[in-house]
Amino acid sequence: MMRTRANPRKGVFVLPNLLTTAAMFSGFFALIKSVEGDYALASVAVLVALVFDGLDGRVARLINAETDFGAEYDSISDVIAFGLAPAVLTHQWALGPFGNVGWLGGFLFTACAGLRLARFNTQSAVKDKRYFQGLPAPAAAATLVTWVLFVEETGLTGVWVNVAALFGVYALALLMVSNIRFRSFKDADLRHRVPFPAAVLIVGVLILVAIHPPLVLFGFFFLYALAGPVDTMRQLRHKRHQRRERTKVDSQGPEQ
Repeated sequence: MMRTRANPRKGVFVLPNLLTTAAMFSGFFALIKSVEGDYALASVAVLVALVFDGLDGRVARLINAETDFGAEYDSISDVIAFGLAPAVLTHQWALGPFGNVGWLGGFLFTACAGLRLARFNTQSAVKDKRYFQGLPAPAAAATLVTWVLFVEETGLTGVWVNVAALFGVYALALLMVSNIRFRSFKDADLRHRVPFPAAVLIVGVLILVAIHPPLVLFGFFFLYALAGPVDTMRQLRHKRHQRRERTKVDSQGPEQ
């Protein structure tokens, strides 16, 4: 994501902004296919946008081409690809029977994605780089569309599929604007050696993805969205335990 504001240079660099345009095009393509009823292809288009969105910022940093224009353009692209596109897709696919509750859920998801991106931009200079504040919009969008793709590929049916989609839209929207922290993995150094078991685990994950991509991808993004609240509750319990211990020590007073 091209969101670094430290470089004041003006102008437009072709390559990173071309990748951002590709992400926006993928989001727009997903919108068209959602209206046409090709939900599986629309889901894949959002995932393709996710790849382009991950590349544009890295390419910009690699060639020293970070600009304010690129950051703003990237935000607009993200709102379309990871806010509007998955919301329309999910509404067309499963939320229609819920009436106003359904389309309002889609709007809430879109609005929260925009708010999440705006907050990210304004806090980019002061936040802890190891964590995101709130669920990132691309991860929220990927959780929705991989659920759609999984159901479409496996042929699952039933009211519970629609209910799960409705719950997911509202829950993911609120997670995006929450203060819950999610790991960014920006502190991971891929240039160093890794233990042999870790290398075997990576190979195993790739094999699982090859066997059933929709299931594995949905599982990955669902667990990532779940990890933030779980880790936050664990930290809160740990802090409460520390406070109780300090209170207990203070109440006992100094040793005589």
